[in-house]
Amino acid sequence: MTTILSIDPGTEESGWCLYHPERGVVMGSGVKPNDIMLEEIRFMPASELAIEMVASYGMPVGREVFETVRWIGRFQQIWRRPDEVRLVYRKDVKLHLCSSPRAKDANIRVALLDMFGGKEAAVGKKASPGPLYGVKSHAWAALAVAVTAAHQMTVK
Repeated sequence: MTTILSIDPGTEESGWCLYHPERGVVMGSGVKPNDIMLEEIRFMPASELAIEMVASYGMPVGREVFETVRWIGRFQQIWRRPDEVRLVYRKDVKLHLCSSPRAKDANIRVALLDMFGGKEAAVGKKASPGPLYGVKSHAWAALAVAVTAAHQMTVK
């Protein structure tokens, strides 16, 4: 069984999601400081690691982009099989979930909710949580990376 740990990297903290594609279940998600995420990657019960990768569009970038790329490399290197880490570009997430390279974060979130049965069924309530109950903040982007990575694994 495949379990994907996906990361939406940032300069100081990163969103993460542990996703089981066959069951369509988020087994855990959140946002953690990068130094803690780096230590915990080795112990996550995942068979695959997918990280959102930065792409160049010809515009100048600042310190934040370089710092994020540095963390991507550190996350990849600490994984038990660094050469097998799946780097997922945001453009591919947008095309997979929304069929448009112009999609925004809100569009991606709606597409994820629809994929899991709509907001009521996907999120649920504390008494009866849905498969996306507890997904917040940057963990939505990490979930989008996981869903896209799972799709890429089935078509290649």
